[in-house]
Amino acid sequence: MVFHIARGIRHNSNIATQHLFTAKSIPKTATTHQLLQDLGFIYQPSAGLIHWLPLGLKVLKNVENIIRKRMDEIGGEEFSLSSISSKELWEKTGRWSNTELFKLQLNSKKDKDFCLTPTHEEEITEIIKNANLNYKNLPVLTYQISRKYRFEKRPRGGLLRGREFLMKDAYSFDKDYESAMEMYNKVNDAYFKIFQDLKLPFVRAQADSGDIGGSLSQEWHYVHESGEDLLFKCDHCGDVSNVEKTVSIPDEDTPVAKSAKVAYILTKDQNTLVCAYYPSDRTFAPNFLKDHVEDLDLTTLNTSFEELMKIFIKDEDDLVLNKNFIRVMDSRIDHTTDLPDFPITKFQKNNFSTLTDISIVEAIENEYCDSCETGQLKSMNAIEVGHTFYLGKRYSEPMGAKFTNVDNKMTTFEMGCYGIGVSRIVAAIAELSRDEEGFVWPSSISPYDLSLVEAPKCNQDHVNEVVENLKDLKISFDKRQLNKVGFGAKMINARMLGIPIILVIGKNYPIVELEVRGKRWNESKSKYNYQELYEQNSKDWEWQIIEDGNFEKHLVHKDHVEKVIKSLLKDL
Repeated sequence: MVFHIARGIRHNSNIATQHLFTAKSIPKTATTHQLLQDLGFIYQPSAGLIHWLPLGLKVLKNVENIIRKRMDEIGGEEFSLSSISSKELWEKTGRWSNTELFKLQLNSKKDKDFCLTPTHEEEITEIIKNANLNYKNLPVLTYQISRKYRFEKRPRGGLLRGREFLMKDAYSFDKDYESAMEMYNKVNDAYFKIFQDLKLPFVRAQADSGDIGGSLSQEWHYVHESGEDLLFKCDHCGDVSNVEKTVSIPDEDTPVAKSAKVAYILTKDQNTLVCAYYPSDRTFAPNFLKDHVEDLDLTTLNTSFEELMKIFIKDEDDLVLNKNFIRVMDSRIDHTTDLPDFPITKFQKNNFSTLTDISIVEAIENEYCDSCETGQLKSMNAIEVGHTFYLGKRYSEPMGAKFTNVDNKMTTFEMGCYGIGVSRIVAAIAELSRDEEGFVWPSSISPYDLSLVEAPKCNQDHVNEVVENLKDLKISFDKRQLNKVGFGAKMINARMLGIPIILVIGKNYPIVELEVRGKRWNESKSKYNYQELYEQNSKDWEWQIIEDGNFEKHLVHKDHVEKVIKSLLKDL
């Protein structure tokens, strides 16, 4: 018999459940997503869709509770918004036609279109707009933890890239820029605590706001080779940024580009053609142009040159008299670089300007950091699990969301939005923490605190005695009968599940064995909780610590096992 002892339910409730799946071995080639399925954490009915089974749901709920605690601490009010939103709202902000952002559209019989929401800026802004708030009611911080939907053409990676996912999305409404920045920083501080609570090492990176909009954003990542995001960190100033935000300075030994490509982009008034020249062997980074050319319309970047000219040139006189041209030359280009021919022959020279020594390509390893101009950039792959945005008036202005200010005048809200991929965190932590034995969950989100395994010929009365000693842990027992399964198989299964501690009761009773399955994530800590307790009580508690291969074992008298378990869990 194997017990699983779970947090949050009192011992006297004595709940017994049967796990749906058990695995006898772990294939060396099994992906994390496959292992989550084989061990009964999740079930995948089709690509991009996930059913959460009891084990996985416990992990998911533990992550939710950590997030909820930190959001409540900073004054967040929890909402639960519908997963269906109307076309009318999304058209107000211009996002209905944005196929890159989502979307799974629904058509009703009354010719009113809806979508399954990937995010809720429009809906929450409409709610706050109709609340008729004044400056005394501000700031407002709302959040929810709910299912979201995006149309992934090629869903892959299981929980990391699905059509349906669980997300915490929060939205703030403030009276002015200064207040909005205060809220933005407050939420980022809460995020820092959330990721500390989750225990695994993380990084935060400056990022581009992308489809959500706004002028300031940060991403939160777990560094791992499987990650689809590329980050750069300066080895001098320590700045970390997403590749879309990393401006680099070429190394002095970098040769001048032999040839160049050109990208054509219009400004929003369609009166200026921007011609961006960059090395042929590098990747163009159009976002970097925004700091040097005002009112760029980056949506024209993917328009063919012929179609672009139809928009740009109304007639020949218009071209000569009213149109402007800006050539932007990447800093890796000089007069020796072979440039594409300029396709327009008629223009006035005084309408032509050139910007040079600007980096408009994606950074690469060992180029210099633009922030400090001293350190070199080091790249790393990462899994994005959170993103915070300062939105300004991106949504409140087109939707007419206003409040009454101190002068009794209607004023547009300053907004922020803040997301965490809850189901994505579960997948990322499973990927980062697993080893050759199986999963290794941090104690803060593990489905159970420990597994109790009976050794051969274990006396049932001894098990009951230990269970009584564990009563003060405020835990409950999940009993699972493994018929015709030996002790070795039970231990293999317990290790694969990744529960932090395995408690073994056997022939040496009243001495019991604690096998530490979990990892101690804070490696910089000078002394762990159990070490202090061990120094003070090892003799009286008959406590021994044994290093057994990859496992750490604690032998301790049954009367003191509860205190040892508590001390171990604090660091796992």
